[in-house]
Amino acid sequence: MSRSAHPAGPRHADVLPEGHYSAPPADLNTLDPKVWAQTVTRNEDGVLTVGGITATQLAEEHGTPAYVIDETDFRARARAWRSAFGADADVFYAGKAFLSRAVVRWLHEEGLNLDVCSGGELATALSAGMPADRIAFHGNNKSKDEIERAIRADVGRIVLDSFQEIVRVAHIAQELGKRQRVQIRITVGVEAHTHEFIATAHEDQKFGIPLAGGQAAEAVRRALQLDGLELIGIHSHIGSQIFDMSGFEVAAHRVVGLLKDIRDEHGVELPEIDLGGGLGIAYTSADDPREPHEIAKALTEIVTRECESAKLRTPRISVEPGRAIVGPTAFTLYEVGTTKPLDGLRTYVSVDGGMSDNIRTALYDAEYTVALVSRTSDAEPMLARVVGKHCESGDIVVKDAFLPADIVPGDLIAVPATGAYCRSMASNYNHVLRPPVVAVNDGESRVIVRRETEEDLLRLDVG
Repeated sequence: MSRSAHPAGPRHADVLPEGHYSAPPADLNTLDPKVWAQTVTRNEDGVLTVGGITATQLAEEHGTPAYVIDETDFRARARAWRSAFGADADVFYAGKAFLSRAVVRWLHEEGLNLDVCSGGELATALSAGMPADRIAFHGNNKSKDEIERAIRADVGRIVLDSFQEIVRVAHIAQELGKRQRVQIRITVGVEAHTHEFIATAHEDQKFGIPLAGGQAAEAVRRALQLDGLELIGIHSHIGSQIFDMSGFEVAAHRVVGLLKDIRDEHGVELPEIDLGGGLGIAYTSADDPREPHEIAKALTEIVTRECESAKLRTPRISVEPGRAIVGPTAFTLYEVGTTKPLDGLRTYVSVDGGMSDNIRTALYDAEYTVALVSRTSDAEPMLARVVGKHCESGDIVVKDAFLPADIVPGDLIAVPATGAYCRSMASNYNHVLRPPVVAVNDGESRVIVRRETEEDLLRLDVG
C-alpha cells in the first residue's frame, strides 16, 4: 500500500503490468450483495432498482450525479448494531461519515446515539431533535464557541483531546455553572492495518494524548482535580477500514492497564471505555467485513477478559460505527459522457461527476467497483478507468474496473459503497455543484439534501 502521495495526485498514468489486476467477473451484470445496498437488484428489463425504484427513474427525477441512499438498509444496519451490543453498551453513530437531519431522525428512531466533531454537526443534530444527552462531541481543536455551545446544550460527553482542552472545557463549564461529563482520548501505540493517512492510534499524529511516557496518566490527574469536569471514561480509536480485531485486543489491554493505574493511584474506577469505530466495509467483492454481532462479541470478550485479569469491574463499552452503517447503504449514480479507448491500455470512461463528489480515490487510493445500471449487456468485458469531469489528471473515481465493451455516452453507471465520506468530503472544485442525496424507501424517493445551484455558489461570493 502506498505510503506517500504523488505531488500531482495519485500516479494516474501508471500502466498496470500484465496480471496485476484481477480477472473480470464471470458476469458483469451480477450485483454482488456484499457491496450493494440491501434492496438493490435488477428488474426484468435489466435495470438496477433500489427500494423499488429504477435507476433510470431516479436519474429522470433527480438528475445525475446523485447519491442514492437505501433507507431500509440504513435502518437495518443501525438496528443490527444496536441489537448486537444490547442495553449494557452504547452505540454512537459517527456523524462525520455522513450527516443530515433525516439521518439524525433515523438514528433517533432506531435508538442510536450520535458522535459529532464540529459545531456544524452539532447544529444539525440539535436541529433534527437528537436529545443532547445522546450526543458525544469529538475533535482535536474545538473552538471556545463550539465548547460553550455543547456545554449549554448539555451534551452527554465531550471527548478531551489535549492538555489545553482539559483546562479550556473545565473553565467554560465552571463559567456556565455546569459540570461537564468528559472522556479523555488517548493514543495507545497501536497502528491499525490501514492506510497511513487514516491510521490514528500511533503516537506520531494529531489525535489524542499518548499513553507512552505517562502523558495519559497525567491528563487523568489534571481532569480529576478540576471541578468543572466529571471524568467518566477513556476513549481510544485505532484507525479506519479495519477488518482484523487484533488491534482492538492490544488497544483494550493498554486502556484497561490505564484504568487499573487510575484505580490504584486515585481510588477511582472509571465507568466507561470507548473503543471508537473504524470497522471496515466491502468496497469490492474482495473485502470481507465482520458482522456487528461478531464485532460485539469479540470486543465484549476482550474487555471483560482484560478487566477480570486486572480485577476491575467491567466498564460500559461504547463503539462508534459510522462507515459501517452508512457506507454500504448508498451508491453514486452517474451518466457516462465520453469514452476514450487507449489501445493496449484501457478505456477511459468519463462521468458527470468525479473528485468533487468522491475525493477518496485521489486522497486514499481507495478502491471501488462500478456497474452499468441502465441496462444489462452481453458485450465482452473491457478494462476501464472511470474518471470525472474536473480539470485534474488525478480525477479518478474507479481506478481499475471491468465494464461492458459496448458502453456508450448516455448510459448510467453506479459506484456502490459511497455512503460514507463521499458527500461529507464533497467540494465545489471547478465550481461544480454538489449532488443531492436522495433517500429511497418502499417505492418512493425523496431528496434529503438538495442539489446545489449556481445561485448557492453566487450567494456566498459577495464580490
